[in-house]
Amino acid sequence: MTKRIQAKYKIDRRMGENIWGRPKSPVNKRDYGPGEHGQRRRGKLSDYGIQLRAKQKLKGYYGSINEKQFRNLYKAASRTRGDTGENLIGLLESRLDAIVYRAKIVPTVFAARQFVNHGHVMVNGKRCNIPSARLQPGDVVEVRQKSREIPMVLEAMDSPEREIPEYIVREGFKATYVRVPALDEVPYAVRMEPNLVVEFYSR
Repeated sequence: MTKRIQAKYKIDRRMGENIWGRPKSPVNKRDYGPGEHGQRRRGKLSDYGIQLRAKQKLKGYYGSINEKQFRNLYKAASRTRGDTGENLIGLLESRLDAIVYRAKIVPTVFAARQFVNHGHVMVNGKRCNIPSARLQPGDVVEVRQKSREIPMVLEAMDSPEREIPEYIVREGFKATYVRVPALDEVPYAVRMEPNLVVEFYSR
């Protein structure tokens, strides 16, 4: 378990946005940063600051991805033909923990990482406990039989808080990753700007 799980809403407050769209987010009541200096007037950001904020927001959205992992995803996206920003989003959404979250098997991206780590998930019939595992279109994610009565899973599946995007098809406790999504298909609660992330890393 990472320390960020204990302080996940600090990301919301630092960004000044409810990046997951959750009703429990403190930004809904306090739209200023954490800490004793959080209410100070915010100065105008430089171009670098805008790019850094876009990177931190996108990286923070996916939970416990560290800087080295995120930079490697950017490098992989830049080596792939096509728009680097779109490729980056496709790689992020192809992660096993992201698909578990998108399929509404668990309530948060942090819970998705922990759920996979604890061995509750199978990919194409084989147990997989690596949250960062990259799935391919057509891969099937399934909750293990003995894990299907976990209250968190049952509550998440019945929750009206989120919709399952079209690039994932869920039937019961199985979810199929249909295709790599484009940016406008990903149901972000706030605007993400992968083009600024590309500018940040390509300086």
